[in-house]
Amino acid sequence: MSATEAGRGADAARAADTEGAEAVPSDAKLNELPVLRKERIWGFWEFSSVNVGLAIATWAFLQGGAVAYYVGAKAAIASIVIGYGISVFLVALAPSLPSGRYGVEQFTALRSVFGGKGARIVMIVMSALLAAAWSAVLAIMCGHAIANVSNQLFGTHLGHGGIAVSLIALAAVVVSWLVLARGPVSIAWVNRFVAPGLVVVTLGMLALVFTKASWSELVAAPPLGGAGGDPHLNFMLAVELNIAGGFAWWPNVGNLARLSRSSRAAYWPNVVGLFLASVLAAVVGVFAALVLSSEDPTLWMVPLGGAVLGVVALAFVGFANVTSVVAQGYSSMVALKGGGGRLLRRVSWPVLAAVVLAPAAVVVFFPEAVYDNYGRFVSWGAVLVAPLCGVQITDFFLLRRGELRLRDLYLPDDVSRYAFWRGYNPVAFLAVAAGAVTYALLLNPVSYEPEPVFAYVTASLPSFAVAAVLHYVLSLVVVRRLGRGGYAARTRR
Repeated sequence: MSATEAGRGADAARAADTEGAEAVPSDAKLNELPVLRKERIWGFWEFSSVNVGLAIATWAFLQGGAVAYYVGAKAAIASIVIGYGISVFLVALAPSLPSGRYGVEQFTALRSVFGGKGARIVMIVMSALLAAAWSAVLAIMCGHAIANVSNQLFGTHLGHGGIAVSLIALAAVVVSWLVLARGPVSIAWVNRFVAPGLVVVTLGMLALVFTKASWSELVAAPPLGGAGGDPHLNFMLAVELNIAGGFAWWPNVGNLARLSRSSRAAYWPNVVGLFLASVLAAVVGVFAALVLSSEDPTLWMVPLGGAVLGVVALAFVGFANVTSVVAQGYSSMVALKGGGGRLLRRVSWPVLAAVVLAPAAVVVFFPEAVYDNYGRFVSWGAVLVAPLCGVQITDFFLLRRGELRLRDLYLPDDVSRYAFWRGYNPVAFLAVAAGAVTYALLLNPVSYEPEPVFAYVTASLPSFAVAAVLHYVLSLVVVRRLGRGGYAARTRR
């Protein structure tokens, strides 16, 4: 980025809170420039509906099914509330508040933590890999749902690992591209319809569960599997699964929050949407899994609601997954626009949408490998996101006192105070790596086998704490003393 371009972005950013300032170009919400408050499109209720649409998809039901593998109904409710409560609180702090306050793309804000080039590495890993993988999971779930609809209506026998599911999932990716190509306004429009419908489906499932079993029968239902006969270890595995499930929203929430009109509108909709809505959906998922003895949410609808209601619910939930794919795609696109260099900044929005969704379009042709390893999948995400949140929260709230210098976020590395060492902050990377190693030592993300101490501390929380403490100490002892990173004094806009 040239100094001229950087100055233009920074000047526009500084004007965000100045009455009568000129607005940045009208496509600012689609690229790396900070979004002015007058350009932001979501208040509390609009952003809440977006988050509800993101949270209540079949991944929330699948989360409940996975939890039911370890614990029964009462322990499941406790583990979901605790796990989601912890992780949603952390991702609502970072990246939601920095992006919401300054209107900046979340990976652009990370330049103050990792340096300009370092933030680009984080962006590629989180956007190109994790977000693409989640989009594939959601599309495959959509494929399962529509395949079950076909089996019920037309008497077909479409298996969950067959080519038909992959083709349906590919169609879901294409539909997501059509929505994404119209920009963020279309996301809000779709969620105005989908979010209330998903709430109705979820509450309907809850009511139907109790037509199949009483509360006493539900409470007495045993877990579907678990780690032997150790109920405490099973409970902690369920808590960890829910913490990891909440962390999975990290790649999305910052770039969505930057379109909110205030810091409160950036923070509290996460509580309404990502916490309350997903807790409700996951609990319903647990109940349905225990009553029907199945972890797969696409197999619940017809047994619960009968042929007609079940098919309608399946079709609607399958479509609802598209809204979550769209949210994933939008966040990745804004990230790539902001940190992908001049080439990607010149790519049109529809073409970039195709680039972002292309990996998911390939992964959907391996449905069983993705869908049958959900617990390990979210664990791999938490290995990175737990320490990343620790570093980001420590840096923004403790080391920088909640303030960023916007101009320096956009200046080249040779003049920006956030350049650290040639665009990299090795301390931040070291802290994240130490946190990731801590996680892997406590809970093997490949085998999902825990160490004995895991039963008392989980894996995500020590990972978060190790990364946070190490980043704080080394930033004060090394980075600030060497005059790097702009930590010497409290920053001002």
